[in-house]
Amino acid sequence: NPLTEAIPHSLKLDVKQGASGAVGFTNEGYWGVPVDGSEFLNTFWIKGNFSGDITVRLVGNNTGTEYGSTKISQSSNSSNFTRVTAKIPTKKAPDGAVLYELTVDGASVDGSSLNFGLLELFPQTYRSRSNGLKPQVAQPLADMKGSFLRFPGGNNLEGASEARRWKWNETIGPVENRPGRQGDWSYYNTDGLGLDEYFYWCEDMGLTPVLGVWAGFALESGGNTPITGDALKPYIDDVLNELEYVLGDSSTKYGSLRASYERKEPWKLTMVEIGNEDMLGGGCESYGERFTAFYDAIHAAYPDLTIIASTDQSSCLPSKLPEGAWVDYHNYNTADNLVEQFGQFDNKDRSVPYFIGEYSCQQDNAWPFMQGSVAEAVYMIGIERNSDVVKMAAYAPLLQLVNSTQWTPNLIAFTQNPSTVIETTSYYVQQMFSVNRGDTIHNVKSDSAFGPVYWVASSAGDNYYVKLANYGANTQEITISISGKTGGKLTVLADSDPKAFNSDTQTLVTPSESDVKATNGKFTFTLPAWSVGVLAAN
Repeated sequence: NPLTEAIPHSLKLDVKQGASGAVGFTNEGYWGVPVDGSEFLNTFWIKGNFSGDITVRLVGNNTGTEYGSTKISQSSNSSNFTRVTAKIPTKKAPDGAVLYELTVDGASVDGSSLNFGLLELFPQTYRSRSNGLKPQVAQPLADMKGSFLRFPGGNNLEGASEARRWKWNETIGPVENRPGRQGDWSYYNTDGLGLDEYFYWCEDMGLTPVLGVWAGFALESGGNTPITGDALKPYIDDVLNELEYVLGDSSTKYGSLRASYERKEPWKLTMVEIGNEDMLGGGCESYGERFTAFYDAIHAAYPDLTIIASTDQSSCLPSKLPEGAWVDYHNYNTADNLVEQFGQFDNKDRSVPYFIGEYSCQQDNAWPFMQGSVAEAVYMIGIERNSDVVKMAAYAPLLQLVNSTQWTPNLIAFTQNPSTVIETTSYYVQQMFSVNRGDTIHNVKSDSAFGPVYWVASSAGDNYYVKLANYGANTQEITISISGKTGGKLTVLADSDPKAFNSDTQTLVTPSESDVKATNGKFTFTLPAWSVGVLAAN
């Protein structure tokens, strides 16, 4: 009893003859069902001859405490699946140890069976989007006030083979028509978070979308990849179809398909990246050819799009990169090495813009830690000083479910307990730099050389920002003169222990804010050991 071609399985509930009372099933969710006290939306499909009440409850796995329930009067038949939706008012559970329970009166199914397909349970979502984001996780992202989102990820785009790549057209429309796929991080992807959901995410948080497209190469040359020559054409056509779905008006074939899914207006898209890390796993030698083939087709159809190569390694790129094309550079490194790379872009060729698509401190650390986060701040100061050539940069990876972790560290972590969201030391660094954002970089006259204190100054309108990092075990006395500025706010993230970190069991490091005033035109303050500071003068 498949629900659809995409969802070939359903759950069969057999009821013995003569049964009475509540019969049904429970589902413990993935590491529990988080119940946050909002109104839940429950959706499922039922098939079988039935007329009666369906009771749905959310109950404590160990306690039996009821955190929400509803009763649905429903009829169904044995010929087709019937879609059922219900709202469940809840009260907040203290943890995620909650079961989903569905029961019917056994007498109403006496000696027969029912099939249930695609059970979904959603709390109130961020911005109330259908099939949307968890608000507890989405809100810290929104609070960070980022600039862009690159999706659908890196390895997640590539897949283990051409058959297991991320296929945009299987992530759109009703979820019952999305087959999902085996992901690249050991778990199955439902693709409930699909192409349109990514764009809504960008729209709701004011983010510029950076769309990654598959470029004929899977992880470690999986499947029949790399694909080159004429064999690339179907995949190039697929990307052009995807772009028509995103950018085409409703008179086009794929634009009309998007409109049929309740998005009449085209999405806003200005940036496309061709592939992911094609310098690795055997992709380098063929990437120049593959990049050129995709670039030429995309640029001919959409000349206003900025197109990004997935590597900056010249040996993997065409002999001459097209004018206006960017390159993507990824940098996972130790704390000391990130600091050593402070001036990495000082003397780079300015003719090729850089996108640092992934970077973070990797040092056998399960969580971002103070020294590593300060090192990231030093690196960020270096790239902000060179923002004429480094156009964008992103910490990676972004999110981590603590209950099932394949990679550490990550920027924001969460558990199935709705109240447990971990804003790491690196998260606070990213937030401090993002919310204090200038649009003009200023020269700074200093009587000190860089190290252990590093800095960059910028402004936006009448607001001036000085970002500082103290990569050392000693406090530093700082004096800054900003012409015409008499007051401002100083935000500092610091811990004297360079190994200090936030986790699901402890929050040791958070930013502190204080008002500061200039004396005789000078701001004077102490920068603690292992610290990041931002002076916002107005």
